[in-house]
Parts: sequence; C-alpha cells; structure tokens
Amino acid sequence: MRAVHFGAGNIGRGFIGLLLRDAGYDVCFVDVNQEIIDEINRRGEYVVAIADQSREEIVVTGVKGVNSLDEAAVISAIAEADLVTTAVGPNILARIAPTIRKAIMERLTHSQKPLNVIACENMVGGSTILKGYVMETLTEAEQLQVGQFVGFPDSAVDRIVPNQQHEDKLRVEVEPFFEWIIDQKAFVGSVPTIDKAHFVDDLTPFIERKLFTVNTGHAIAAYLGYHFGVPMIADSITDERIRRMTMEALEESGAVLVKKYGFDPEAHRAYIHKILGRFENPYLADEVTRIARGPIRKLGAKDRLVSPATQAIGYGIEPKGLANGMAAALLFNYEGDPEAVELQGSIQEIGLGATITKYCGIEEGSEIHQLVMEKVEELRGLV
Repeated sequence: MRAVHFGAGNIGRGFIGLLLRDAGYDVCFVDVNQEIIDEINRRGEYVVAIADQSREEIVVTGVKGVNSLDEAAVISAIAEADLVTTAVGPNILARIAPTIRKAIMERLTHSQKPLNVIACENMVGGSTILKGYVMETLTEAEQLQVGQFVGFPDSAVDRIVPNQQHEDKLRVEVEPFFEWIIDQKAFVGSVPTIDKAHFVDDLTPFIERKLFTVNTGHAIAAYLGYHFGVPMIADSITDERIRRMTMEALEESGAVLVKKYGFDPEAHRAYIHKILGRFENPYLADEVTRIARGPIRKLGAKDRLVSPATQAIGYGIEPKGLANGMAAALLFNYEGDPEAVELQGSIQEIGLGATITKYCGIEEGSEIHQLVMEKVEELRGLV
C-alpha cells in the first residue's frame, strides 16, 4: 500500500507518517524543504523518539520524499497512491490544493480506483475545507466525477510535538500519547486498516472534546505562562496560579461538552486531568511562545477560546475562566509572532473593545465582551 503525505515536518514524520508506516504503507513525503527531502531519500528511514522515561526509539523505514515544487513528481506519486494525508498547517491547505486537484484529475483519466484525502490538521473540518479548495475551480461535471471516486474524510488529531533541533535532521521526539480519529462515513470505497487510528460514525463530539480541552487548555496555559514570565509549558501548568486559572476554563468548557453531547461528567473530568498531566511532561521541552503563536486564529469565533465561551453563555454557564484565557491571548505581545504584533497594533489603533469585536466576533455590550474587558484589566494588574 502507498500513501502520499504532505508535510515532512516534525508532526508529519513523528505522528501521521509513523502511524501510516505501522499500518503497512510505504510513505512518500511531500515538502518544500529540499534538505529534508534529500535526507529522507538518502537514508530511506528516520528515528522517532518517545519523550518519556522509556526513551524508546522507533526506526521508521520504507519512506521517500518529493519536493512539493516538483508538481509532476507529486502528481505521479498521487496517481499510484491508496491514501493521501496532510499535516501542513491550516493556512497551507489552500496552497497545496491546486496540486492535489491536478493530481486527482490526472488520476481519473486512467483509473477509477477510489482515493481518500485526509487533512490531519489542528482545526475543525480540515478535510472538508481542503475539499472546497480542490473543487472550487472544477466544472459541475468534474465535481460530480471527483465526488464519485475521491473522499475527504474529516479527522481529529492529537499529539504534542514541540519545536526541536537535533544533529540528526530527521530525528523527532514526540509525547507517548496520540489520538487520530477519522470519520468513517466519508470514505469512498473501503475504509483503510490503520490499527492505531480510531474510526467513528460521528466525529463532531470528538473534535469538540479535543478542541475545547486539549487546545483550549494548552493555549490558556501558554498565554498565562507568557504573561507571568514562565517560559516553558511544563513549568506553566504546574504553577499554582496558572493551573487554577486553566482548570477554571476547562471546567466551563467541560460543562458545555457534558450538556451538548451527554459525556459522563466524571469521565470528562478524568479526561481533563489526563490532558493536564500531558502538559506537565518534563521530557517535552516546549516553549509557551510556540503554543501561543497565532493568537488571531486562536481568538477566532469558531476556535478554542471564543467558541466554548459563547456556547457556555447559551447553556447558562458564566465563562469567567474562558474569558480570562481570551484576555491573556489579547495581551500576548510577543514580537516574534506576526499575529501578536498585528493584534497589539489593533489595540493601539482602534482600542481594546473594538479589537475584541473585530477578531473575536463578539459584539460590544454583550455579556462575554464585558467579561473579557474586565479580565484584561485584572490581568494587567497581575504580574
């Protein structure tokens, strides 16, 4: 079996590529980094190290690489693939879509073998969004043809892979925990056998559970860590004040999930504590500035901070902790992050209240808008 995976970075190699290879796929990585592609092709293998006391090292074999700028080579690889996956970042999906579109149309000229494309991104509905980019310039007849033979199953992915540098350019360290959940109803043809993935009929509860727990908690611990001058996430989440604030937000988002999807309250509380334990992993040297990067995206109306807070209001839950997390994100003034620079510029130019409305989609005068304004002032007084 053959898989083409877009993104040969740490997540691509240390998570999706590893699981695909474990499932018996020969993996062709597609990436713009020629140095990494050359090294993959030279060695045909790389090492994934597990960041825990075991220090287990897994050698991933049977891999090769193609530069994403070599469109003909990418199209050729997809023509022979059984599966296509991505781990390139939400903002890059639109860039790779034209190549995927060309590859699909070329493939359909000589094969009606089903193909499924799974976007393994830290976002809701990544594959559906990628499908939209692929379909947008096709004729109605072409869209019908693609829909008949190509599936775009959405998925939820979860594994912490920090920034890292090693003498071995391909080596990657990852946390022991991982979760790859895939919507099995969206496949065209048979559902592939990937032993370490979990296939479900309804992905939505799992996506929101992960987004409103892992992503929400990680982001809030990072923004608060930055605000209070704690550089590493493991130290941030073990700081008593930051942990209490993060836990308050996760209890609120958890209450939303329990009401919305009927999760067992005690089981979900145990899930929260499990997630916090992952953040504490002393073997993961993860900086809060990495986790906090992209505050504009993370403050979006449908993302990890605003969405659970607005849903909480709808369920009669006052989202004080979530508002505090949003406030910390608004105070993230790290000059090394373009989105943080833009956000701070907006606050200076049009004011905090208008900035909240502009980036969070929250109207001035609303309960949550007032809460966030109050929390910003509270945090400004805390150092």
